[in-house]
Amino acid sequence: MKEIKPYVKKVQYYETDMMLVVHHSNYIRWFEEARMDYLEQADFPYQEIEAQGILIPVLEASCKYRQAVRFGEAVQIETEVARANGVRFTLSYRVYDESHNILHATGSTAHCFLSQDFAPLSIKRRMPEFYQFLMESCKDAAAK
Repeated sequence: MKEIKPYVKKVQYYETDMMLVVHHSNYIRWFEEARMDYLEQADFPYQEIEAQGILIPVLEASCKYRQAVRFGEAVQIETEVARANGVRFTLSYRVYDESHNILHATGSTAHCFLSQDFAPLSIKRRMPEFYQFLMESCKDAAAK
């Protein structure tokens, strides 16, 4: 299986509040950036998935904040498939400092697969190679 590297993000000024601390809403945006990077590294760029008529909406998003990230710092965001069953999947995220010593935040996003007319679809039938990737990457074997 292909090794996927953490997504690296340098904090921009506009992402911070008056204390130069990253505003809490930006972590969810970072999760999306990390998710797009994860899929691209796995050879399933989102553009190609959409080109096949497959939509992947966010059903849930959560974040637990542990330690502030400040302007000018860089973070690494590790992304993993936490659960998958071919119709839905959940990704987990861990936000570390650049040296990977401090865990700043953890979170998850849950998704489903829809056709362009918003009907649920099975990724196993529609895009079996992507389904295979999700199942092989899934850390929660019981949820498969």
